[in-house]
Amino acid sequence: MITTKEILKKAKKVAPIVAKTSDKKRKEALLSMADMLVAKADYILTKNAEDVKAAREKLGSVMIDRLTLTKERIHDMAKGLRVVAELPDPLKRKYSKFTHNKGMTIQKVAVPIGVVAIIYESRPNVTSDAASLAIRAGNACILRSGKDAFESAFAIVEVLKEGLAKVNFPTDSIQLIEDKTRESATELMKANGYVDLLIPRGGAGLINTCIENATVPCIQTGTGICHVYIDKYADIDKALKIINNAKTSRPSVCNAAEVCLVHKDVANDFLPKMKALLTDERTKQNLVAVELRGDKKTCEIIDCTPATKSDFDTEFLDYILAVKIVSSESEAIKHIAKHSTGHSEAIISENARSCNSFIKGIDSAAVYVNTSTRFTDGGEFGLGCEMGISTQKLHARGPMGLEELTTYKYVIKGNGQIR
Repeated sequence: MITTKEILKKAKKVAPIVAKTSDKKRKEALLSMADMLVAKADYILTKNAEDVKAAREKLGSVMIDRLTLTKERIHDMAKGLRVVAELPDPLKRKYSKFTHNKGMTIQKVAVPIGVVAIIYESRPNVTSDAASLAIRAGNACILRSGKDAFESAFAIVEVLKEGLAKVNFPTDSIQLIEDKTRESATELMKANGYVDLLIPRGGAGLINTCIENATVPCIQTGTGICHVYIDKYADIDKALKIINNAKTSRPSVCNAAEVCLVHKDVANDFLPKMKALLTDERTKQNLVAVELRGDKKTCEIIDCTPATKSDFDTEFLDYILAVKIVSSESEAIKHIAKHSTGHSEAIISENARSCNSFIKGIDSAAVYVNTSTRFTDGGEFGLGCEMGISTQKLHARGPMGLEELTTYKYVIKGNGQIR
């Protein structure tokens, strides 16, 4: 087993080489990686099956789905690489340029960050997403997968490296930490001089651990306590369609809705219909029913589980939805400000004033009007894929794509000027 220290040294050594590669060469690398994913899909699926089998005893069905790969999902991973390959070169981004009164030109130019490390949990597709974005932006990439997805991640990295080798691109630009103990994660968090940016992607425990212990620059990616507010002016049919998608289309992801706030004026109409859609109808169709956890007023209208205080501060990642009745749009905004993780929030309303007030009042990375929160995703935002969803404000916010994996420097050209 190669040690974490050896991986750090390799990444540090290869980063300047990757930074100097041409736009054409980086595109070629990603397209070759994509082709190899498709060609070696059966091998990846075999290794993924080992992970899934081992995880069945300790993970629920929702998390097993998150861990599981299919041929379709692998083809989607390859598609993501191809989309990223065709995006404009982030290192040719136009910044400012001006001429100093002494005659020098001072230009701000985009450059790679260097070595980007990502610690993530049981989502094998993150392996190829992170690698493709890092390389396309001219960076070296260190990956640390969760134990539950390790065999899948190892196979994917093997295959991606084959794709790089085929076009003579430095294979050390993608590396996977082989030490599955917590010590390797701690080593990444404290790898000053080796890691230029650390991105944790997973649950609150992982993210908080990185934020509290990292001595290298670290991005706070989001746990997603995402809210959908049903305004008094909502189109009820539209609201039902949106909350159904936001909660049930894939509950294990961070952009799924966890809390539904309902204006008191529409609660008697909306809540019974929502319960019928999310619970009763799903039961009849042999689908997993959504457990509704309502506040006192909600429980007076529909039969549901009484919510505890902690339910409004929990990222369930499951078929569970906390529900609260509010007396005004202002109360909804205040509730979100108190309980949100700053990820994604939505208002369902046909009133322009209410919508504009919600947009201005909500301080989250993504604010939706009459749309499901499930769109907070790098692919959906035109980024190809993403490194994660940043819920902080510096230097990245929302889905992190190519632009967020670059920094800048100033280039000053003169002809003997002195100060």
